[in-house]
Amino acid sequence: MDIHSHCPEKVLDPEKAVTKIKNGSRVFVGTGCGEPQKLIHAMVQDRTIQDIVVYQMLSSTFSNYVDDEFFLNRFSLKLFFISQAMRQAAFEGKIDYIPAYLSQIPELFHSQRIGLDVALVQISPPDRFGYCSLGISVDITLAGMMNAGMIIAQINPNMPRTWGDSFIHVNEIDYLVDYEEPLCEALPTSKNVDIVERISGFVNQLVHDGATLQVGFGHLPDSILPYLENKKDLGLHTQVITNGFLPLLRKGVITNKKKTLLQGRIVCSLCMGSAELYDYLDNNPLFYFRSSEFVNDPNQIARNDNLISISSALEVDLTGQISTDSKGYLFYSGIGDQVDFLRGSKLSKGGFSIIALPSTAQNGEVSRIVPHLSEGAGVATTRGDVDIVVTEYGIAELHGKGIYQRVMELAQIAHPKFREELINEAKKRHYIFADQLPPTKQDLIFLEKYKYYLRLPDEKTIEFRPLLPSDEFASRNFFYSLQETTIYYRFFQRRKVFSRDMLQKHWAEVDYKRNMTIIGLTQKGQRKVIVAIGSYADSDEKEGYAEVAFVVREDLQDQGIGSYLLSILESIARENGFQGFIATVLSENTKMIHVFKKRYSGARIKMSGGGDVEIHMPFKDEKE
Repeated sequence: MDIHSHCPEKVLDPEKAVTKIKNGSRVFVGTGCGEPQKLIHAMVQDRTIQDIVVYQMLSSTFSNYVDDEFFLNRFSLKLFFISQAMRQAAFEGKIDYIPAYLSQIPELFHSQRIGLDVALVQISPPDRFGYCSLGISVDITLAGMMNAGMIIAQINPNMPRTWGDSFIHVNEIDYLVDYEEPLCEALPTSKNVDIVERISGFVNQLVHDGATLQVGFGHLPDSILPYLENKKDLGLHTQVITNGFLPLLRKGVITNKKKTLLQGRIVCSLCMGSAELYDYLDNNPLFYFRSSEFVNDPNQIARNDNLISISSALEVDLTGQISTDSKGYLFYSGIGDQVDFLRGSKLSKGGFSIIALPSTAQNGEVSRIVPHLSEGAGVATTRGDVDIVVTEYGIAELHGKGIYQRVMELAQIAHPKFREELINEAKKRHYIFADQLPPTKQDLIFLEKYKYYLRLPDEKTIEFRPLLPSDEFASRNFFYSLQETTIYYRFFQRRKVFSRDMLQKHWAEVDYKRNMTIIGLTQKGQRKVIVAIGSYADSDEKEGYAEVAFVVREDLQDQGIGSYLLSILESIARENGFQGFIATVLSENTKMIHVFKKRYSGARIKMSGGGDVEIHMPFKDEKE
């Protein structure tokens, strides 16, 4: 449709169009990279326009003016999310931040709680039927436009035409400005590459094939995406599409085949990236753009089975409270979509959420895992909302766990130099026992190579990994699950109580070299349970040898788990310079003796007078 012949009375140049804005107006402006730059510049540069209140989610163009006192005297900026470009202005009190869940912002307009006189938006050229697309900015823009008294739209040929609820007919628009210019771009930046790689490795372990992903605002969540290239049939239901998704789309990692809501379609609301990304979206039916009240509605999110939310944070305290929108009293970003998707993922069948963040800030001088949130920091995500927290030092699973366990999980993934301090602060607050031992100060990233998987005949998989301080409660449950005879064979006594002191010392003595413990876990519902434990420790009896012992839960015995666990322990022991194992076994424990003799044909069995035998098992030459 040719707007110049269809509705010439509506077509104005930018400077003439903004004169329609009356002084004192409440003006909505389209979001982020979809904002109408030319209309913004024209409005600001018309000095007769006074006392304007601007509502916007992500703002870029106004950052060119926030240091101008004359601009600040004429315009009041109210933002639902503080972009990086506007952060300094927020620190200096030059803009007003409106905390709100993204899913609920459209209702603020629909209900007239926030009244709007004018909407400035950017659209694609009309098709032959007269329909224009909001393109890369549907989010809250659709609701803002629908509830404004007057709509001024900049028609830009560079705006992609996107599918979904993004269309508006030219007849519904009051004034049209035909002006072509490059769209705003939000290009990815590379920083803290080593930290991103480590965090991404842990996130990769948590994301399974066929999952539907949401990826939140921010550099870190977007940087994680390239590390998911080994996954299959991922789906997307997410607020914002960024350049990070392009490689996954082009390599067929994202297929949306396993989605349970709008299968085969990417559900999104906003796009922020490069011209290359905008070209990819243009008239692409794979993408289904909906407003934030749909995309961010936890009930709609939950209609996606296996929904995994990945977002970030500024701080996490030892109880699991999370701050995302402020650094102390300084407003830094916004509530955004995090809480919506955390709650939606929790309602999703098989879904969960991941909060990923570096363990430190300010060049390693400040811990992001803290005893308490900074004074003035806002609690965007409550203790009850968080599932999993990931740093470059590991994974902390918090959902369903008490404060004691949360402290141990989070201290374990804090930067090593802050762990003891965090434990001491937790003791002062009576979060943990006064005699609680702190996690090791080692960087345990090397333990990632000690992860193994064994598929049993019934298709059940056993995951093996080193014991960590956070496993104390799970190991307690394991020992209490064993039958009396199994306990007797393992400990040579009919032990009735597995004290906290005993279990704590067990993990505290593990240095992962001279002393190692490997646990075997299976999935039980939404959690993993320990079903086997094997250990070796430097022997006082014979130099170069380590004392070894293991125990497997009764219902899983005779399936090769003990032999596999023994092979893992041997591999690690060899790496750390040991030449063989020594085991003390009750003579009546024929199953255990058989396992040792089967693996070590050169084993020497020494009888003792106390009803047990000592088995010396030199490792075979690896060349044999």
